[in-house]
Amino acid sequence: MIAIIDYGAGNIKSLQSALSRLDIPSLLTTSKNEIEKADAIILPGVGAFAEAMKQLEKLGLVSLLKSEASKNKPFLGICLGMQMLYETSDEGGECPGLGLFKGKVRLIPDIVKVPHMGWNDLQIKQNVPLLNGIREGSHVYFVHAYFAAEGDTENLVADTAYGVRIPAVVQQGNVFGIQFHPEKSGSIGLQILKNFGELIS
Repeated sequence: MIAIIDYGAGNIKSLQSALSRLDIPSLLTTSKNEIEKADAIILPGVGAFAEAMKQLEKLGLVSLLKSEASKNKPFLGICLGMQMLYETSDEGGECPGLGLFKGKVRLIPDIVKVPHMGWNDLQIKQNVPLLNGIREGSHVYFVHAYFAAEGDTENLVADTAYGVRIPAVVQQGNVFGIQFHPEKSGSIGLQILKNFGELIS
């Protein structure tokens, strides 16, 4: 069972629907007990970093998510959920994140239209189980204004070009982040969600 953290940030019903199509059981929850019992965790999200972190704090989930991530449980952050894995973000003034990845989230430079909305290709840097069956240059759907501008290069699995190099997939052990929306990325997104489901032992 995958626990999808339901803290009010994003269209999580479409994510749950995508998992259902793949016959991957999931539940929307903020229950500490259910999160601890889950086999894996997905932290989704769209919107503002600081507000999302405030909501996680209010629900008492920040320390719990850090603890669960330390237990070798598959953990996936999607879009804003990926950005929240980092130490800090500039969005709305400097705000601390979960600190599961070293680095900082910054605004995409205005040399391109911001926010970044649309299909971009994946440039794969590392072959990892999350990207099994995904070809170099596969297109996925992005909607974001901020990105992980600073981070450890060894965690970078795939990126895309949008004015600058945008980290699109990152991994540190059992913790993964994807900047795009798999539930909006057609068969490629479904394959990535399927791969994540297969990481559950």
